Amino acid sequence: MSASGIIGTFLGVRSPGTAYVLLHHYMGEIDGAFRAWGFARGGTGAISNAIADAAREAGAEIRTQAPIAKILIKNGRASGVVLANGDEIYADVVSSSVDPRLTYTRMIEPGNLPDDFLEGVNRYKFRGSSGKVNMALDGLPNFKCMPGAGAHLRGAMSISPSVEYMEKAYDEAKYGHWSSHPYIDMVIPTLTDTSLAPPGKHILSCFVQYAPYKLAPGLDWDTEKEKFGDNVVNTIAEYAPNIKDIILHRQVVTPLDLEREWGLSEGNIFQGELSLEQLFFLRPVAGWAQFRSPIKNLYMCGSATHPGGGIMGAPGRLAALEILKDGGA
Repeated sequence: MSASGIIGTFLGVRSPGTAYVLLHHYMGEIDGAFRAWGFARGGTGAISNAIADAAREAGAEIRTQAPIAKILIKNGRASGVVLANGDEIYADVVSSSVDPRLTYTRMIEPGNLPDDFLEGVNRYKFRGSSGKVNMALDGLPNFKCMPGAGAHLRGAMSISPSVEYMEKAYDEAKYGHWSSHPYIDMVIPTLTDTSLAPPGKHILSCFVQYAPYKLAPGLDWDTEKEKFGDNVVNTIAEYAPNIKDIILHRQVVTPLDLEREWGLSEGNIFQGELSLEQLFFLRPVAGWAQFRSPIKNLYMCGSATHPGGGIMGAPGRLAALEILKDGGA
């Protein structure tokens, strides 16, 4: 329960506000089973592909690898976007699923937004705190506490021996260091979906905290990245000694990678911390929590809006209902 209260949040297990993060991860359900999590057949990207297929069937055109450089504003209204390659696309409604920092301070030219609104955007906290280490394995990890294959490998496996262990991991992060004894949440999706790897091979996906976006002076993620990955493997090896012998390939993803590759400011997986001062009617900015913006016909629909991040689609659905209510489609 303590671990579920810190996921994606730059807070320790004893910090005020983590109870909500716990509830956020427990509010969902699958087939009527609350708190349940599931694997998407074909990997998580299969969910995006299914949504895309449904959109195309309804007549949508989807462009990928087409970064947006600027949102076009005319007479106080959003009128389209300019792509990085210079193409201009005009529209009656613009809906942004990237975070407030990117949307309002990098994609909109100065002078189009009220000063008090921009102050709220600039106060919005990201503080990425987590990383990923993904491994392609030649077999299954063999845990000392429960040797051999079995049902215990099919769900989530957590290295979080005690509340004190996780609090000490946070202590290091507070001072700009990745945790030498991190909290690690692991899954082996290939045990439920064999399409993800060749026969006999497996994927081990590890979510790791803490990995602070802002490191101490003299440190940077480009040089710390592989050290961080080595430490995660060494930590797992304390519990599953055979892990080093079965690793075929390894991918280390730092908060800086999350920002560079996926556009998540400061590497926050929820597009902003799920802390009490930026939840519900305060997410992302007080007075602008119902998916609209100070610019007419410009909406927000991503994880930086209510109810926050997670693979649930709730922000997008709620934003779409508001757009329809305004006559935007």
